[in-house]
Amino acid sequence: MSNEQELIEAAKEGSVAAFTDLVNAHRERLLRFLLTRCSSYADAEDALQDTLMSAYRYLPSYNPRWRFSTWLYRIALRNAAKIKPSNTADLTELSNTEDDLLTQCIAASERENLWLSARRLLTSEVYAAMWLRYVEDMSVNDISVVLERTASWTKVNLLRGRRALDAELNKDPVVRKLDDQESQVYG
Repeated sequence: MSNEQELIEAAKEGSVAAFTDLVNAHRERLLRFLLTRCSSYADAEDALQDTLMSAYRYLPSYNPRWRFSTWLYRIALRNAAKIKPSNTADLTELSNTEDDLLTQCIAASERENLWLSARRLLTSEVYAAMWLRYVEDMSVNDISVVLERTASWTKVNLLRGRRALDAELNKDPVVRKLDDQESQVYG
């Protein structure tokens, strides 16, 4: 069976093989999405496991009006919100000196990484919308369904998110350094 709708119908009728095929088609992308929503890889795996169990349990309630992936991401988003963050080391605790080379390298790497900058600058929902649009290539309507927002909200916040990232990433490096120093002083 290769057609997703056929797999869904077979899974609804109890076919474990069909559900396994559905899971395998979406597992990697769901995990990648959950990694952006959770504090650790283990938490993302837990959320993924919960998502797949919920999908199996509630498969009879799936509405074919929506894409199956949209339905899965909506479940994943809810499960990620339920996961309490595990104890992870804070990179700022590695060193107390500003001249530490490791700290400087980490800070430089974070500034250069688009998605780390997005995570720092944007709200959780806007970050999720941007990830779903530009990494998962979801339509505005599908993102609206996943985030339970209107299409207008999604469009406006995608634009705002792009503008915020553009302003941050295209700043003069001297201004960026001053901003970083200011945020260290004022927290």
